[in-house]
Amino acid sequence: MQKTVEKPKNRSSLRKTLGKEYFCLKRKYNWFFGKENWAKNLNTQQLDEVLIEHQSLLLRPLKDVDMYLQRNKTTNLGIAIKKFNGIVIEPGEIFSFWKLVGRPNRRKGYLDGLVLSNGQIGKGVGGGLCQLGNLIYWMTIHTPLTIKQRWRHSYDVFPDVNRKIPFGSGATLSYNYIDLQIKNETNSPFQINVWLEKKYVRGNICTTEVLKHDYQIYESNHKFEQQWWGGYTRHNQIWRSLTNKVSGEVKQELVTENHAVMMYNPLIES
Repeated sequence: MQKTVEKPKNRSSLRKTLGKEYFCLKRKYNWFFGKENWAKNLNTQQLDEVLIEHQSLLLRPLKDVDMYLQRNKTTNLGIAIKKFNGIVIEPGEIFSFWKLVGRPNRRKGYLDGLVLSNGQIGKGVGGGLCQLGNLIYWMTIHTPLTIKQRWRHSYDVFPDVNRKIPFGSGATLSYNYIDLQIKNETNSPFQINVWLEKKYVRGNICTTEVLKHDYQIYESNHKFEQQWWGGYTRHNQIWRSLTNKVSGEVKQELVTENHAVMMYNPLIES
C-alpha cells in the first residue's frame, strides 16, 4: 500500500526563526529543570570491550556543493568532537548531543559548512555536524543502548553514490531541539569515542563486559513512490537481528521507518 506524504510547506523566514528559538528555549528549560540524568563525564581511557567501530569519509564531492564547505566541515567536526569524545553513559544516564556540544558559533571557531533546509542546500555556521549524528546513531543501533530521541532526514537530497549502509540509517541534527539522545537502560557503562583521521571521521562504542548478543542491521520494504502532488518519496524499514551467542536464538526488532521527500528524480531518463 502506498504511503501518503504531504507536500512540504514553505513557511516565512520570520516564522521559522521565531519557532526555532521557542523550541530552543523549551529544550534548555528541560535540560536545567527536568528530571533526566544527563551523561557528562569524559574518560580519556577507553573501556575494554569494543562493540562496534565505524568510519565515514570526510571530503565527499557533492553536486552543486563547493568543496570549501566540506573542508570547513572538518574544522567544525573537530571542535564538536572535543566536547563529547570519551563520554561515558552510566546506567540510567542519557547522552544528549547538543547538551554536550552546545550552540555552534563563530566565537567558538566554527566555520560555514553545508546545511540543508527544507531540502535545499545552503551554508551556515557549524554546518556539517549531521555527519556525527549519522555516525553515532549507526553505531548505537548495534548495541543494547536505547534511542530516546532521533530525527530522521525528511529529505533525500543526493542520489546514492557508493552507499555502504541502508538508506535512512542516520540522524539529522539542528541546535538544539533536533537532538540525538541515547539512554543507557542496562547495568553496565557504555562509552562513545569519536576521532578524526586524514580521510575519515571514525568512532566506536565500548563497554566493560562482553555482550550476550551479536547485532546485524538490515533494511526491508525499500521503495520509491510518486505522490499525488507530483513529487517522489523514498521509504524503507530498518531492522536488526539479535543472535544469542550461547543458544543461537535469533530475535528480529524493528528499529525505525523512514519516509523522505526526494529532491531528485529517481527515474533514469532515456
